[in-house]
Order: sequence, then C-alpha cells, then structure tokens
Amino acid sequence: MTTPAKTPAKASTKTKAATKTTAKVEVSATAKPKRTSKAKASVMPKLSPVDQALQNHLIFSSFKTNDAATPRDWYDAASYTVRDHVVERWVKTAESYYRDDPKRVYYLSLEFLIGRMLSNAALNLGINDELKSGLASLGRDLENTVEMETDAALGNGGLGRLAACFLDSMATMDIPATGYGIRYEYGMFKQTIENGQQVENPDNWLRYGNIWEFQRPEATYSIKFYGHVVKYETEKGETQHWVDAEHVVAMAYDVPVPGYGETVNSLRLWSAKAAREFDLSHFNDGNYEKSVQERNDTENISKVLYPNDASVLGKELRLKQQYFFVSASIQDILRRFLSTHDVKKQADWKILPDKIAIQLNDTHPSIGVAEMLYQLVDVHGLDWDFAWGLVVKIFAYTNHTLMPEALETWTVDLFGRLLPRHLEIIYKINHEFLHMVNHHFPGDPELLKRVSIIDESNGRRVRMAHLAVVGSHTVNGVAALHSQLLKQHLFADFDRIYPGKMTNVTNGITPRRWLNQANPGLTSLIEKVIGGDFKKDLTQIKKIAPLANDKDFRKAFAAVKQVNKARLAAKIEQKTGIKLNVNSLFDVQIKRIHEYKRQLLNVLHVITLYNRIRNGEKNITPRTIIFGGKAAPGYWMAKQIIRLINDVAAIINEDVAVGDQLKVVYYPNYEVSAAEILFPGSDLSEQISTAGTEASGTGNMKMSLNGALTIGTLDGANVEIMEEVGEENIFIFGLTTPQVAEVKANGYNPHDYYHSNPELKQVLDMIASGFFSIDEPNRYQPIIDNLLKNGDQYLLLADYASYIETQDRVGKLYQNQEEWTRLAILNVANMAKFSSDRAIGDYAKNIWHVKS
Repeated sequence: MTTPAKTPAKASTKTKAATKTTAKVEVSATAKPKRTSKAKASVMPKLSPVDQALQNHLIFSSFKTNDAATPRDWYDAASYTVRDHVVERWVKTAESYYRDDPKRVYYLSLEFLIGRMLSNAALNLGINDELKSGLASLGRDLENTVEMETDAALGNGGLGRLAACFLDSMATMDIPATGYGIRYEYGMFKQTIENGQQVENPDNWLRYGNIWEFQRPEATYSIKFYGHVVKYETEKGETQHWVDAEHVVAMAYDVPVPGYGETVNSLRLWSAKAAREFDLSHFNDGNYEKSVQERNDTENISKVLYPNDASVLGKELRLKQQYFFVSASIQDILRRFLSTHDVKKQADWKILPDKIAIQLNDTHPSIGVAEMLYQLVDVHGLDWDFAWGLVVKIFAYTNHTLMPEALETWTVDLFGRLLPRHLEIIYKINHEFLHMVNHHFPGDPELLKRVSIIDESNGRRVRMAHLAVVGSHTVNGVAALHSQLLKQHLFADFDRIYPGKMTNVTNGITPRRWLNQANPGLTSLIEKVIGGDFKKDLTQIKKIAPLANDKDFRKAFAAVKQVNKARLAAKIEQKTGIKLNVNSLFDVQIKRIHEYKRQLLNVLHVITLYNRIRNGEKNITPRTIIFGGKAAPGYWMAKQIIRLINDVAAIINEDVAVGDQLKVVYYPNYEVSAAEILFPGSDLSEQISTAGTEASGTGNMKMSLNGALTIGTLDGANVEIMEEVGEENIFIFGLTTPQVAEVKANGYNPHDYYHSNPELKQVLDMIASGFFSIDEPNRYQPIIDNLLKNGDQYLLLADYASYIETQDRVGKLYQNQEEWTRLAILNVANMAKFSSDRAIGDYAKNIWHVKS
C-alpha cells in the first residue's frame, strides 16, 4: 500500500544566500559599470523571497548582474534557488535515517537516466509556480530557462529510465533508499544523423559543470585489479590474500532525489581517480605522455557508458566498470552500517540483512554477490558459511531480458586476470551450489552443466546471471508474461531447484515526470475535474473514465493533444528542417534500435503506404511517422536500419505526389528531455516487438498515460496494458508467444510469405533493387538476406499482413476524431497499474520487506 496522497508542503522561502544586495552592484567583467546620480537613483521595489534568492544567486553564485547575465547564468541562479530548498529537506531526511536506523534499500544499476533536474525538483517540492513568477518578475521565462539544462548522460534507454523512476517513487513513498552507479564523464554518446547515418559524438554533458551534484572527497575507496592470490595456514585454517594488485580510487558524487513531498533521497555516483595522478620524474625526463598515463588509464573506467566490447580491451574495460562501481558501493554500504552499529564479534553481524537490502538492476552489478563475500570474509574476517548466509538474505536480482545472448558472460581467463580472488570465490560458490543440486537431483549431469555458474561448454565462461540467481533470495521478471517465460524457459532449471524464488514485479513509470512535468496541459485539465491527488496516487486517475463520454471534456482533451503536437512539430522542424502537418496522425516509435524491436517492420509499413499513395489509392489517412533511438556503436545491422529509415524518408519527403499525406522523420539523439516532448505529442504508440522477446517496455506506459493509442503484439507489458484498457481500446496484431514457437518448430520459411503477398514482395524488391539507395543499389542487400535467406529470426514477414491490416484499422478510426479521443481518454484513465509507485510498493512488501 502506498501512503495517502498529499500535496507537497509549501516550501520555505527563506533566502539561503546572503540577503543584502542592490541593483547598483556591477560585478561582471563583461559589463561596464553604470553611473547613477543620487538625484536620479530609483528605489528598488521590494522583492519576494524567491525573487530575492534568484537575485542573490545571480550575483553571489554566478558573479553576474541582471544586465550582464546570460541565459545560462539565469539557469544557474534558478537551479541554485531550487537546490537550496532541496538541500534543506535532504539534510532533514538524512538526519531522520541516522536517528531512526531503518532498514535501507540500495539500488545498484549501471544506468540512471535521470533527465533534467530543475523543473522536476521544483514541481516535486511544490515551488514551481513561485519560481515561474519569480523569473517572470525579473524578465525571464521559466521554459526557456529550463531548456538551458543538459540531460545527465548517465544511461541509454529503458533500464536507466526505470531506475530513475524507481528512485523517484522510493523518495515519494518515504522509503530509505540510495541509488548507486557511475558518474560517466561522456555518457554513451551524442547521436547525430549525417548522410542518413548514425554518427557517435562524445556527450560532454559536464562541460558547464553540474549544479545538482556534490563532490564527496571524504567518501573515497580503493578498488583493486589484477595481482594474484596467496594462500597460507592460520589458526582458522587456510586463508587467502589478494596481493600485488593495482589500485584505483573511487570518489563519490551525490545527487539529490527529491520525492513528491518532504523526503529527499540520494543517488551516489562513482568517479575513477588515479592513486597517483602525475609522475613528475617522467615529466622532468621529457616523457610527458607517460607522466599522466596512469591517470588517463584509470579515468577511462568512468569515461563512457558501455564502451565498445568488440575488442579484448573493450571487454576488459566493461568488466572493470562493473566491478569498480559495485566494489565502491558495497564498501560504502558496509561503512554506513558499521558507523551506526556496534559490531565487535561475528554474531553481531547477524542483523546485517535486517538493515540492508540490495537490488541488482540486471546482470551488470551481479559481481556484487562475490564482492560482498570478499568484504565479509577477507576484509572483515567472517566465516564463509556465516557470510554466505548473510549474502543470500541481502541480495535480490531483477532480470530484464529473455535472450540468452544478452546475459553477460566473461571468459575465465579475463575474469581471473582482472579479479583473481573473486574467481576463486565464484568457484567455491559454484562448487557448493552444484553439490547441493546433485544431492537433491542425483544422477542428472546435464542439469549440473546447465545451471553451473561456470559454462564449461563455451570456452569456460563465468555466467553472471547464474551467479545473481544463486546469490539472491528473490529473482523477479518485469512483466507477467516475462516472468512466466523466465520460469518456463530461461531459468526453468533454477525454478525447479529454488521453488518460489522467481516472482514478478511489473515495471512502472513515475507520473510526476511523465504526466505532471511532461504534459502540463493534460495535468491541468485532469486536475480541474478530479483534483491533484493523482500525482501521488495514480489510482485516482480512474475517475476521468466516465468523462470519455462527455463531449466538452473530449473537446478539451483533444485541444491539449493538438497543442502538444504543435510543440513537437516545432521541435522537429528546428532539429531536422522538416515541416509537419499537425493534423496528420503522429505515429511514433522511439526506443533503442534493435532487430527484435522491429523498427524494420515499421519501415515495411511506411513503404507500403507510400506505394498505395503513389498508386492513387483514396481515403488514406495522412500520417507522420516518427522514429527515434540509438544503436549500439558496434551493432552494424541496427545502424543499417537507421540508414534505411533515413533513405526512405529522403525519397518520400521529397515526393511532390505524396505531399502532406505521408512524412517520415528520424528524431536525432533521443533522450529524456526529447521524450518529454515526444510522448505527449504522439497519437499512436508503436510497440511491435516479436512476441516473447520484450521483457516489459516502459515507453508503452508513458505513451498511454499521455493519451496515445497502442498498436502492438502480445509481448511484454502490452499484455497487461490490454487487460487494463480493454481489448477494444488497443490495436493488437501478430503471432502470440506460443504461435511464434509453433511457427519456428514447424520449419518457418519466410519465402512463403514473400511469394504469397504481392504488397510485401513489392516492398522488399524496392529495397533490394536500390530504389531508396540509388547511389549504392546493393546497400541494403544484407537486410534482405536476413529476411529471406537467413531465416527472418524475428518473424517480420510472418507478422506483416496482420500488421498492415491493423494499421488500416488505425487509419480508419483516426478519421473519427470523437471516437479516437474517447479511446485515448480511456487509455489514460486505466494506467494506474503502471505507476512506479505500485511497482515499488510490490518490491517493498514482497522483496525488500520495508515499510512503504
């Protein structure tokens, strides 16, 4: 159960900076001082507390006056002003945690896609209106000020955004929690589209600093790599020591996480620092590069998210990243525990699982199981069996994929060279685990091979997902279908071995970010009719369902959507130069580019529509089809799909015979701030992955909450969305998960579909012949080969006809705007289940066992 909804208490408006300033002060080196005679000096009007705080921070934090200030200076002043209120609550929250000593939740994730902080913090603290009026009184606009903030490049896609939503909910629900991750200097990459192709550029998001972070030089930990293990006998038996290791320093940076109310939790990010940053002897010898080599090599660890792992060095850097942040986090967790508990003997440690819960967000932090054992046994001297008993009560693991190839594995050679002591620890965990399995399931060597943490059949590799499953008390999937498939397929053996360990927690999204902040027009409309409690208790939004039949409400709802579409169209024109018809159906697919997500199927529909228009077919609903998302730098096929989309767009958008009937757009550098414009401006949400491949998805939830209808397969959370909104209010197509398995089992032949469907054949032949790539006719032959010669792994051709027929129904319904709007309202009204507050409530009650 979530706590009762309540509006954030009105923030204190006391000024945190110095309070005595006048308009005469001129401190900027870029401005000439003005001379004002005493006779003509005007009296400054009395400023409100927020106005005064803005003025003070402009001068004392940015060293500027009104006349000299740039838009970035005003952003800084606004951020410092809001941050003051955040910090006040942050301190009170931290003090209450140390005073009350509750059980704490630690959320370990390689990604936290937190987005912009200023507007989110102001809204959650209830001071947005004061900030807006304060800036207005000083001649500034809040929306333009917010635009100066750079998105924090701390994640890539759904995994990182889910983690950010969960942090928001934990703070809103007053759950003592800390997120742990890496302070990436350059994020993943900043995407530009040049000549139709993705180009990766460094995302220098820290160029202007980050007002929202607090460096903690006192919170540093030594992280060890390489070296070797020595063994010797003691009174307790054989003891292992990790020696001759290289040391890297992890330094903490704290970012506040303001909930919708009084609680402000923390996100602690680690930055890699060299133990010795500068070698003066090499410098004096003239070897300038070598003098800073150690620093450069070390800082690479926190330079970028997901370094390309096509090379051995790339793989090593990825493993380094994961161990680096996990080790620092666990050392920090144990330090905090020891600072508040008198632990003098082994038995005193038994309360550890009553005071900490660690959630592993996907397999990236699963090395934490071995690291906790290393800390408890090697560093703190606990017995192995006692320590293992603590570990399996502390950790829980969230799986985010159904694809075996996406579950991380590392070669034993790499793992042993980089983390020699941890490989020994994993060997011991595995030995005891397999002994237990053999005892309960005797005479089944194949079972032992399948579940072993060490994969002996594939060049000896460490299976990190298996380590997470064995070392956790609970393993959860992220949608009902996903969790069912985990039990039936991916982790079927583990479900037999550990009955009851596997469970489900369907993902969710925070309504504070994805409705209150992203869609102020819709938020205001809903608030007028049902009040504002839905921002904290999304079950309240169900109250608008009867208004779907109210003509006036439908009119107001449609007007909000049109304003949002106009805003999106203006942004697209600014970024791409393409002018859109805002009365067309905005058909949107924005997500990471991957073959299983089937952006290519969407492209086949685009070309089909194009051919119909060229053939003179009448009564086709005008459409704008918008793509967006990044492809991993080393994922060549995904990058080819991006190029195909842009080549198709170039032909269609320039065809005068098509005009405004069809436009195709690729929105570059998809990020949180872009999503906040894209979701509210969407009419149709494309969720078209092959059934049985998407774990959950959260873009589907964000789209629906903002009034888009969904076209999708029965995959991931689409199944539950259909159950909530009703089959008649969603467009479902394609094979189901059992049907996919059946088609493949019966010998799927994509050629059968190619030859039997003339429209499909024409589309594929156009791509293959170079119709969209005249300068290089064979450019997309590999895509065609994947579909026709290499088995069409994700069954695009099998689902094509159903997809096209369903899209025809979409187009027909859109022509009836009254009915379309009615369905859109019902989608919004039935999104309560998909609040991250509900998801966190499930974790708190069933997994972490903390109060919510």
